[in-house]
Amino acid sequence: MWQRSVLKLGRWVAVAVVVWSSAARLPADEGPAKPVSAFTDVPAAGKVEFRPAALETSIPERFRLTGHEFDFQSQLAHGGEKFRMFRVTFPSPVKTAVEENNTVHAEYFQPAGTGPFPAAVVLHILGGDFVLAETVASHLARNGIAALFVKMPYYGPRRRPGVSNRMISEDPHETVQGMTQAVLDIRRAAAWLAARSEVDPERLGITGISLGGIMSALAASGEPRLKSVAVFLGGGNFADLIWSNDTRQAQEFRKRWVAAGGTPESFKEIVQQVDPVTYGKLLKGRRVLMIAARNDEVVPPASATALWESIDREPELVWIDAGHYTAIKFLPQELIRLDMFFNGKIVKPVEAK
Repeated sequence: MWQRSVLKLGRWVAVAVVVWSSAARLPADEGPAKPVSAFTDVPAAGKVEFRPAALETSIPERFRLTGHEFDFQSQLAHGGEKFRMFRVTFPSPVKTAVEENNTVHAEYFQPAGTGPFPAAVVLHILGGDFVLAETVASHLARNGIAALFVKMPYYGPRRRPGVSNRMISEDPHETVQGMTQAVLDIRRAAAWLAARSEVDPERLGITGISLGGIMSALAASGEPRLKSVAVFLGGGNFADLIWSNDTRQAQEFRKRWVAAGGTPESFKEIVQQVDPVTYGKLLKGRRVLMIAARNDEVVPPASATALWESIDREPELVWIDAGHYTAIKFLPQELIRLDMFFNGKIVKPVEAK
């Protein structure tokens, strides 16, 4: 399958995720714990008004939304001194044949205090293990950044057993549909965050690792109110990656595609609709941080460079001496960089140790 042969984002095995997670457990903050009463209220149900962006017409047409209201539900799942976690659901703007996929499931990591806090949408990896994204979100909340971890289309509770639909599929048309739905879901997620009284709506951001990083760049191009974008191990130029890949799976996919009457050009025409490189110019002028691995065997350096260049080489691009999987050793210091980034502090390169 082309998504496994080129992106290979699902090869984050459970052991690696556990290592990431345990490595990210930083020492507890100094000082007295804040009482639970310091938290602002999160209602069990409510409505959020989605207002089109001031420059909605500049957004790619497939990612546009008109003004509307949507309902949400929330339930406290974890209560702590430094942050609380709520399970949040709201309807997707996209209706699919899989009913389970039409509800967005998210986890809100709420910092203690009344704010106003910066806030970030957090996205997960391709493999569907959510531990890494939850680790990132909880770290942000501990450091005064409200974080909403969003489960993308056909993941977790959004996947019906026995149904083959996937957000990233061997069928490029299905992939375009899934990634487009993800962007629209994320736009509603950003509206939900912006409506929170403890959140500063002028300091919204988005971040993710691997597939989550790719989707962070793509979603930000469709939501201009996401002003800070942190892309970890992500990139673009999907078609070139797939057509130049020498793995057996990639070769077999290309044979099937050509046998069905397809060409490299026709494949590129389809997938470039959801390639962040296509829309990189829309991120110009925003705060964009990119962390890339020099020896990345999944999202090669050329892919990260292509995304950087599509944003007119504006982002801070930090190279770490690692591969896609060995990058786990950098997690603790990169989480520190991430909270500095969303808190608006100066970000400096962190050298390998």
